[in-house]
Amino acid sequence: MDVRRVEPGLRSESVRRANLSAVARKLHDSGSLSRSQLGVRTGLTRSTIRALIGEFVAADLVSETPGPLGTPGRPSVLVNPNPDRPLALALEIEVDSIAAAIVGFGGRVHQMLRVERPRGELAVEQTVADLSALARRLDGFADVRTEAVGIGVAVAGVVRQPDGLVLLAPNLGWRDVALGHALRQALGSFVPISVANDADLGALAEARRGAARGSDNILYVSGAVGVGGGIIVDGRALAGVAGYGGEVGHLPMEPEGAQCRCGARGCWETLIGEDALLVRAGRAHGGGREAVDAVLADAREDDAAAVEAVEHVCRWLGYGLGGLANVLNPERIVLGGIFGRLEALAGGTIRGELDRHSVRATRELVTVVPAQLAEAAPLLGAAELAFEAFLADPAAWLRPEPTLAIAAGE
Repeated sequence: MDVRRVEPGLRSESVRRANLSAVARKLHDSGSLSRSQLGVRTGLTRSTIRALIGEFVAADLVSETPGPLGTPGRPSVLVNPNPDRPLALALEIEVDSIAAAIVGFGGRVHQMLRVERPRGELAVEQTVADLSALARRLDGFADVRTEAVGIGVAVAGVVRQPDGLVLLAPNLGWRDVALGHALRQALGSFVPISVANDADLGALAEARRGAARGSDNILYVSGAVGVGGGIIVDGRALAGVAGYGGEVGHLPMEPEGAQCRCGARGCWETLIGEDALLVRAGRAHGGGREAVDAVLADAREDDAAAVEAVEHVCRWLGYGLGGLANVLNPERIVLGGIFGRLEALAGGTIRGELDRHSVRATRELVTVVPAQLAEAAPLLGAAELAFEAFLADPAAWLRPEPTLAIAAGE
């Protein structure tokens, strides 16, 4: 029997780090909280909360201000996360756009930039160069050099964890792309660069700051050129063995159906993606956002072809959601991308198919809602991903001098 002695000092240090993490997470998720609220939400004693907050204040990670007046007793002291320290740099690569943002502790978005790009297969080198240039256009990029806790990247593809290899991005024309390494070279970064699937990060953002806030079991399904999904079970992302989980767009629906960009036939994506909507409405394949906007506008004006296309896509959307609900038993289904817009036009059709194709007990527990963060969800999820190292161990930031995030002169 192997009995190992744990030194009291080591044990107390690990407890301290865990307590710092608990407090940092609550402040990041909720923003300003009183000391008493922090105590209730973390289960820590008043004296422990006071000592921990003292460390955060000394490191300029939080500030304290008097709470609101007008209530009996002495006003509570509010603890406020410092939105300027630390920071996360968030990046996103979609089929027809790239985006960059700087997000502060507590979730404040300092600035967000998005640039539209032509659809089609795009060279990795050019995409990385364009994304690096976009990041440098952010007004606060100079602050990122000293205050960044990490860089998060959302990409429309299948991403291997933990090295950030984009195994397959069919709508970008990419295979086996070492995206994290390429961005590290372009940005000269010394902080962790974390790369993940855009839908997985959309689910994370909606869970923390959007339509699924307060829910621990979530299915997020987003549609554009492709269809992606993010799954959260008991508050944790369901990623699978290597991070490939959640590829709901490639669920097989029609064995002899249309060819999918992934190489298979009859994927759910071929039935509910943008092109499925456009072709059904009699529009050109690959028409892009403007063509989709036109179909939805026509549907609102009761154009027969547009209405039928919307209904057709929504029937298949509800059909697939029914099967996923039976497997996952979520409490919230969040519809992102064009699906959030379709829900406003034909939500009854989606819910009707969900009713027909899900077990009654499961259906009674789940609600379907449009994404609150809209197209910004993956980018904001990338920021949350970048913050994870800090939230897991904020003790590293309690040193007087922060570690440089991006090489000087870059």
